[in-house]
Amino acid sequence: MIPYEELLQVRCPDVVFEWDDRDAMLYALAIGLAADPLDPRELPFVYERALKVMPSFATVAAWGSNPSLTAAKVDYEKVVHAAQEIELHAPLPPAARVRAEGGMVRAVDKGDRGALIEGETRLRDVDSGVAYVTNRVAWLARADGHFGGPRDDRPQPHPMPDRAPDHRITYATAPGQALLYRLCGDRNPLHIDPEVAGRAGFSRPILHGLCTFGLTCRAVLDVFCDMDPARLASHAVRFSAPVLPGDMLSVDLWRNGDVISFEAQVPERGTTVIRNGRARLR
Repeated sequence: MIPYEELLQVRCPDVVFEWDDRDAMLYALAIGLAADPLDPRELPFVYERALKVMPSFATVAAWGSNPSLTAAKVDYEKVVHAAQEIELHAPLPPAARVRAEGGMVRAVDKGDRGALIEGETRLRDVDSGVAYVTNRVAWLARADGHFGGPRDDRPQPHPMPDRAPDHRITYATAPGQALLYRLCGDRNPLHIDPEVAGRAGFSRPILHGLCTFGLTCRAVLDVFCDMDPARLASHAVRFSAPVLPGDMLSVDLWRNGDVISFEAQVPERGTTVIRNGRARLR
C-alpha cells in the first residue's frame, strides 16, 4: 500500500543531466521527422547546422530526472502512463547541462481502478540558471488503489470543441519505430520483446506513449507553427490506448485563439489513442 505522506516527499534526483545535438537529432528521427530528407521544413531538426530542437524532446532530454516511482513504493509492473504535459519556458538548446527540480505532487485514490500519481520536474540550466521546461506526468498505478489518500482532487480534462475538426493530419509509424525510439531513453522491454508484451496482454510490442506524444506535438507544429519550436508554449495529452508500430496515426485539431485542441486515432482499428489534447501557442 502506498504510504501517502512518504510519496509526497519523493523528489527528483539531485544530479546533472546532459544532452547534445546528437541526442536532439536522434529524437527527431525517432518520431519520424525528415523521412523525406529533402523536406526543407523538417531537415533543420536533423542537421547540426542551425539545429532546431523539437519541444517534445523535453520528455527525454534528461531521462531519469522524474521523481522515482520505485521510491513511491508502487507495483511498477502494473503502472501505465496516464498523461503528459510540457510547459516551455525557453526554447530547448541543442546542448545543455541541467538539474531537475521538483518531485511528486499528488496521488488520487481511485479505489478499484488504482492510484493516480502525479509528478512535476523542471529542468534548469546548470550554468545560466535558465529554466527550459516543466514536465508534468501522471501515472496510473493499477494495483495500488484503496491506499487511503484523497479520492479526487484533479481538474477536469480539457473540453473538446463540439464541431468538426479544423484540420486533420496523418502520419505513418514505421514497423521498427519503437526500436529507434527506445534509444532516446526508455528501454522498457514492453516495446521490443514479444514475450514481455504478451504477458502484458498485447499481441506484439507497442509504441512508447511518449513517441505518440511527440507525433502529436509534431502535428501542432506542422499545422499551426510552420515548424517553428519557439511558437509552442505548452503541450498536454491524456493517453487512452497504445499505438502499434506500423499503425497510421490520424490527428484531428481544432483552433480557438491561441489554444489548440486535438485528439489522435488509429482509424484502421477504430481506436482513439490520445484524448483531451491541449496545446497553447505563443
